[in-house]
Amino acid sequence: QLQLVESGGGLVQTGGSLRLSCAASGRTFSTMGWFRQAPGQGRDFVATRSKYGYTTYYADSVKCRFTISRDNAKNTVYLQMNSLKHEDTAVYSCAADTLGRNGKHSYEYDYWGQGTQVTVSS
Repeated sequence: QLQLVESGGGLVQTGGSLRLSCAASGRTFSTMGWFRQAPGQGRDFVATRSKYGYTTYYADSVKCRFTISRDNAKNTVYLQMNSLKHEDTAVYSCAADTLGRNGKHSYEYDYWGQGTQVTVSS
């Protein structure tokens, strides 16, 4: 059964760090990415990475602070978040694309995790 399971969210102070993990089961994916949704807002692109890292994109708001990585042996994608800001507070969801589109739009992803809450206190 295809499944994406996130972990690593929580409460952190401004300037702190968190690492999110997303373990995929059932198959491997060409592209895996992260999106986030703040209260009352739509789902926003955060970062995406191709299977072997040749293509990586970040949202401007997280560049130089967040790093997406993958461990293909574990079929897991990570999001290292540093220098966290209050505006990073959101539910973070990982997403997987079977076609390798490396997209920045949610419709370009076929499978989604359930989401994990990240709260940054100011």
